[in-house]
Amino acid sequence: MLIPNMYYADLKDSYLFYHIAQKTNAYLKNHPDKHLYRMGIGDVSLPLCDAVIRALHEAVDDQANKSTFHGYMPECGASFLRETIADYYASKGVTVSADEVFVSSGASDELGDLLDLFDRKNTALVIEPAYPAYVDANVMAGRKMIHVSSGIENGFLPMPDDRLKAEILYICSPNNPTGAVFDKQKLQAWVDFANKNGSVILFDAAYEAFIEDETLPHSIFSLKGAKTCAIEICSLSKTAGFTGTRLGYTVIPKELVRNGMNLNEMWVRNRTTKTNGVSYIIQKGAAAVFTPEGQKQIKDNIQIYKNNARVLMEALDSIGIWYCGGKNAPYIWMKCPNHMGSWEFFDWLLEEIQVVGTPGEGFGACGEGYFRFSTFGSPEDTKEAARRLVALLKTTK
Repeated sequence: MLIPNMYYADLKDSYLFYHIAQKTNAYLKNHPDKHLYRMGIGDVSLPLCDAVIRALHEAVDDQANKSTFHGYMPECGASFLRETIADYYASKGVTVSADEVFVSSGASDELGDLLDLFDRKNTALVIEPAYPAYVDANVMAGRKMIHVSSGIENGFLPMPDDRLKAEILYICSPNNPTGAVFDKQKLQAWVDFANKNGSVILFDAAYEAFIEDETLPHSIFSLKGAKTCAIEICSLSKTAGFTGTRLGYTVIPKELVRNGMNLNEMWVRNRTTKTNGVSYIIQKGAAAVFTPEGQKQIKDNIQIYKNNARVLMEALDSIGIWYCGGKNAPYIWMKCPNHMGSWEFFDWLLEEIQVVGTPGEGFGACGEGYFRFSTFGSPEDTKEAARRLVALLKTTK
């Protein structure tokens, strides 16, 4: 008799964003005339930039001709894209080699797949509030977890504690959901902690392109000692609008060794066993992101999302609501008014002003009483949502 993975029984009843979709769909079914102002799931609203679209079309044409046709791609990524990404790191003052860069179908996929590198006996540490997939992927693997809570008292940026014993450390900066960003000193403390304890940091840098304060680290590899303790996972989803196109990249330094095993070499073996590579067409489109033209165009799009953030921050400032994030990240993390629970606040906004956000409780127990807004909506919807939010919250004062 087949035995299923019984650890799935330990998962919560429904994934956070699936539960939000159920609630919003039920509301629309009962109120078909209403327009929802969606600032919950962090999906982008702007199309791919012209440089990417042109590259995608050219790549499609390549596939129509025998002389330029591509079949299976290298499992770890095409050399032209791996080299382009290594050059992008160099432009940020960080040295990585092309064969330390691995092209993936997206950061979410990679964050789950990378767990293949680690024995189930290892303990994973998650700083909460946290992206739910960090927790769920480890629950599915049957791995013991440590949940480190953060809050207003530490700016949602907790520091390492020698009493903590974990081999896998999740750090997301700029953070999803809080928008908080580790400065170099605080992130260095985590790097030193990892090296001291033989741990490995899974550094989720999906939102590095939103950093505008250049004193903050875009990459963990800008810090001393990071190449012996960290793996960096990046994404073009929010950087360049690839949420539906799907491409990310991961950097695993050759210096990263544990118990005589080289994790870079292990990942090459994993990818060549478990994948057939990312589509040539998509990789050509991704390479266009890193051209001067592509960089200018994606930065223009990012600026639109950052303007959305400013609109929301000004709205919250005007009514004295505490929040963090927004400036260096595409998320705003606000404190619910009048001691409301986060799901209570979700239902209230949906029913009263048709604004959809994300309840903080869905990111961990310490997220209760907080609420996340995504800034990836249209400027028009964001302005109207902000207006409605101010009008509603003024009634609670």
